[in-house]
Amino acid sequence: MDDLHRKLAPISKEAWAAIDEEAKKHLSVSLGGRRIADFNGPLGWTFSAVEIGQVQGVEAPPEPGVSAALRRVQPLVELRAPFELSRRELEAIARGSKNPDLDAVRAAALAIALAEDRAIFHGYPAAFITGIFEASNEYALPLTRDYQKYPLVVSEGLARLHANGVGGPYALALGPDCYKGLTGTATSGGYPVIEHVQRLINGPVFWAPGVRGALLASLRGGDFELTVGRDLSIGYEEHSSAAVRLYLQESMTFRVLSPEAAVPLVYR
Repeated sequence: MDDLHRKLAPISKEAWAAIDEEAKKHLSVSLGGRRIADFNGPLGWTFSAVEIGQVQGVEAPPEPGVSAALRRVQPLVELRAPFELSRRELEAIARGSKNPDLDAVRAAALAIALAEDRAIFHGYPAAFITGIFEASNEYALPLTRDYQKYPLVVSEGLARLHANGVGGPYALALGPDCYKGLTGTATSGGYPVIEHVQRLINGPVFWAPGVRGALLASLRGGDFELTVGRDLSIGYEEHSSAAVRLYLQESMTFRVLSPEAAVPLVYR
């Protein structure tokens, strides 16, 4: 962890604790993909790629009568969200301040959480990541904005998972629009629709800000794999007389191993 250079930062032990706690608090709420995917790691900063068990032929043989094939791997991508904190605020923490201005930590935590989640759910082609929505597109169902009808869509999604031989338990990740719509809608009898949905899947229903629409997925394991080299960590970059520049960083990649284990719910 020395490459994070935390000891070089003009930040007290108390201030580091406050920064780490603030980041952890917001990351735990915003990282929806980790509630669905199997977590492989952390494997360390030097871990660079995942073996995928495939090879690619090399056109030019090294010698007559000898063939060659390159092993294919999926590289990890490094994600970094920089932010800056006032030295006055950091010094106030050391003096016992209970309400320091850590908005920059929250913004960085949300940004990197969204980056990870959007890679998991919607892919990141530049980093060779195929997201669940793309991989499972053939099983997708259209969403309605009439949230009283949402349980019917979820029931159809469960039926599709059962038809694919995918067992539970199941989870439902709700993007911001879906979450707002479900939590604010009741049936004609006054029963909250989100509770009806919760009973249908008999599993977690949660807010996932990186999702566009919603995703119904199995939690049986072995279907989605998030591989992390360095898990989310805060490092030091530089400082001036007025501010300290820090960053949140991780290295990760993601693979869909069983596309049939998810049903994307998408607005058409």
